[in-house]
Amino acid sequence: MNMRSIQKQITLSPKPRGFHLITDEILSNVPEIRDVKTGIAHIFIQHTSAGLTINENADPSVRRDFESHFNRMVPEDTSLFEHTLEGPDDMTSHIKSSILGHSVTVPVTNGRFNLGTWQGIYLCEHRNRGGARGLMITLLGAE
Repeated sequence: MNMRSIQKQITLSPKPRGFHLITDEILSNVPEIRDVKTGIAHIFIQHTSAGLTINENADPSVRRDFESHFNRMVPEDTSLFEHTLEGPDDMTSHIKSSILGHSVTVPVTNGRFNLGTWQGIYLCEHRNRGGARGLMITLLGAE
């Protein structure tokens, strides 16, 4: 059994504010996953105002509900924050990304993410105009 490790930075296309499925975008940018029989993929976002999570991949209303819930939980009211120089969506984005986290780890089996039937990887974009987002993918596994 040959062990392999790969670390690769990819850039996601810019997305509007919201929760976006990015599983396929990751897979298309990291074809090396196909060579892993058994392993893990660690996916880390290199930003402080967006996050990553794993959740339902089938019904888009789940992603809309996430967005509306987080907006109620962390309202864009600049009177609540000291850090406001970058706009009303900046500090709230830092808080939301800290709640959700900056990385996910996914098992890889026979060259594919071993996610549940209804699971997908989300980019949680909290800025109104977040731009392109960088991900660092670390792949460890046996070929």
